[in-house]
Amino acid sequence: MTENEKLWLKSYPSNVRYHIDYPDKSLGQMFDETVAKMPDSPAMIFGGHTVTYRQFGDQVNRFATALAGLGIIKGERVGLMGPNCPQWEIAFIALLKLGAIVVQTNPMYVEPEIAHQMNDSGATTIIVFEMMYPRVKNVLQDTSLQRVIVFNFLAPVKSAPGIYSYDDLIKCEAALPEVPINSAEDLAVLQYTGGTTGVSKGVMLTHRNLICNTLQVLEWSVNMEYGKERILTILPVFHVYGMTDCLNNALCIAATQIILPRFDVDQVLETIRAYKPTLFPGAPTMFMALNSHPRIAEYSESLAAIKVCTSGSAPLPLEVAQKFSEVTQGKGNLVEGYGLSEASPITHCNPLDRPTRAGSIGFPFPDTDCAIMDLETGDRELPVGEIGELCVRGPQVMLGYWEKPEATAETLRNGWLHTGDIGRMDEEGYFYIIDRKKDIIIAGGFNVYPRDIEEVLYEHPKVKEVVVAGVPDAYRGETVKAFIVLQPNTEASDQELIAFCRTKLAAFKVPRLVEFRNELPRTIVGKVLRRQLVEEEKAKLQTAATTES
Repeated sequence: MTENEKLWLKSYPSNVRYHIDYPDKSLGQMFDETVAKMPDSPAMIFGGHTVTYRQFGDQVNRFATALAGLGIIKGERVGLMGPNCPQWEIAFIALLKLGAIVVQTNPMYVEPEIAHQMNDSGATTIIVFEMMYPRVKNVLQDTSLQRVIVFNFLAPVKSAPGIYSYDDLIKCEAALPEVPINSAEDLAVLQYTGGTTGVSKGVMLTHRNLICNTLQVLEWSVNMEYGKERILTILPVFHVYGMTDCLNNALCIAATQIILPRFDVDQVLETIRAYKPTLFPGAPTMFMALNSHPRIAEYSESLAAIKVCTSGSAPLPLEVAQKFSEVTQGKGNLVEGYGLSEASPITHCNPLDRPTRAGSIGFPFPDTDCAIMDLETGDRELPVGEIGELCVRGPQVMLGYWEKPEATAETLRNGWLHTGDIGRMDEEGYFYIIDRKKDIIIAGGFNVYPRDIEEVLYEHPKVKEVVVAGVPDAYRGETVKAFIVLQPNTEASDQELIAFCRTKLAAFKVPRLVEFRNELPRTIVGKVLRRQLVEEEKAKLQTAATTES
């Protein structure tokens, strides 16, 4: 691919460089530099308390010293499981400074999922929030774990048989061993994929991967002032999106993180009014909740003052972005980006210097090449406008999947990361995601893209949330089914919504089935578990067949 073939460069934001010089350093070194430059600047605000960068750095060094004293060495895998809080972030950076590999562990995981992840990664230690410890204890004997460290942010944890207390460990005097880290080769994180389309795999991300993506995000955001920004950290930092857009961004520009352990719409709005964040990375469900809040008008001025609101982790319906613009009196700068765990995670975003293009994920980040490849072989680049698989390459792309060479070879081919997402590029270099390759519905021989139907249903005033999936059908192979959550205090029939779709979609795309639900199953970052809905449908059919026989 030549520079002339990168159509997006002709439309690139004038204040964004396409190439960045990336420093050869580890995340721990980046953190130490920020602490040295801005020791008295607020690093975190949590539960009404402020932690300066000096205090942050001191606690990191104390905890890293304690971990080294327990025998944790470079390359050792350590699980980290808990909600957003200072203790989680202190543990994260302490592990990185020792050269250990952080195994990001979803705090919603139940016993079988915890056991799988610990054994798959070969983790020897887990640092876990006290409330979640019983789940770990239940599977401890079935895992590779040798040590358990427990923390809490409400009250000190006491040491007990079989567990170490975070609060006791952090009391030690800081005396860190020097650990050489090769930023391009040494892993910082094993980020397990969400498992929304199959078995969860450990994505191997290096220190360089994470630093490059952080600098790409900051380059795109523009006008970021060192030591003056305030980031609303409500995205879970155990997830690569929150880790990069909140934690790592803050460490790079000495920003203040305003940390919330979970999303509560009233608390979020009050926090925005009280602490005035300048950056708000979020997920579509968060912005849906804000739009629907009965007193949103009272907060429109505070929301409009945020420099950048980014939406990721799932497609942002156009109606949600338009409504957010309305509630912020046209000043709310909400843009959609795109990424995946395998790319640290962000590869694309809509430019901030112009209105968002409807349905687009925008342009590739600096130093990120993209191509639309044919769906049959995955090796032939398609012309502008044609639909195929989105492939990317850049300094943020993973080394591969942990101990899964076959899966790595399937995903990383000829220098390209095959995302599994179906997309296209227009004449101006804007990219669009149509759907996931594995989510394409083949109904009666036609390829149906769920997002096409979802966008139409979102136009209906009674629809609050929707996901469309292909479910088994004896005649058509698959048929289109819409799972819908209605707006509060409204009623609708399946025929009403099917008739609405007939006015806007070709006949083969119109849902044959509609199911109304109170809520949709989601991951912790708001991505709908489409696969779970399909599995539920298959189970229903199997039960019905068994009953009939």
